Amino acid sequence: MTKSKILVIGAAGQIGTEITHELSRIHGKEKIIASDIKPEAKDIFKDIEYISLNVMDQKAFKALLEKYNFDVIYHFAAILSASGEKNPERTWEVNTKGLLNVIEAAKNHNIKKIFWPSSIAVFGPTTPKVDTNQSPYMDPTTVYGISKLSGELWVSYFNERYNMDIRSLRYPGIISYKTAPGGGTTDYAIDIFFKAITTGKYSCFLNNNTFLPMMYMPDAVKATIELMEAPKKSLSIKTSYNVGSFSISPELLYKTIKKRIPDFKIDYQPDFR
Repeated sequence: MTKSKILVIGAAGQIGTEITHELSRIHGKEKIIASDIKPEAKDIFKDIEYISLNVMDQKAFKALLEKYNFDVIYHFAAILSASGEKNPERTWEVNTKGLLNVIEAAKNHNIKKIFWPSSIAVFGPTTPKVDTNQSPYMDPTTVYGISKLSGELWVSYFNERYNMDIRSLRYPGIISYKTAPGGGTTDYAIDIFFKAITTGKYSCFLNNNTFLPMMYMPDAVKATIELMEAPKKSLSIKTSYNVGSFSISPELLYKTIKKRIPDFKIDYQPDFR
């Protein structure tokens, strides 16, 4: 067994990439193991040890936990909202069964702490849209949201039933630039910047005045690590904490980008997202 390490699952995703690098900065590269289903993702991490891992492969996951002495797991592997609607059954399997695989394996290997991200997708049409409280009525309308709400209940169950320490945030849309959009509804707020620079035009799948909650990546990383470093006794929520920053619409983003790129053009073609 090696010295205790931190495992990041889904490390090549939007949030996983930046969390992995920040954890390596804080704890040292030798402390971190990055994993993702994509073998080619090892090029993202350079001096950080990388392992290709499918979280649905219980045998391989168990072998990994037996090889290393992990203290903490960050579990980001998931199929996101817009991509999830194309294959609901697969999304449910990966998001829900994948989480249960991680929790069960962690329970059997005495992992001290787990972080698992929930999402604003757990909210729905009847959830209050302004000053949303911690425990509103939740009626998600996507399989992604359904899987996240189910995941929150599993997290609460294992925290209460087995006294585990699984922590979670309900992320809003995250705006970043280091990875390409990953199939979430809020990812338009990343794609619009890339398209403004590369093509000078953007076709938006939302209406111009659709306001969605957003957060800059550095704030999301900070919130995540602060939650994980907080003493367990100070935490009162067993499911997932609300976290927020600001809300913005495609039209506001367009007008702001246009100040820097005057010839930038946008059209609106709303679809299922």
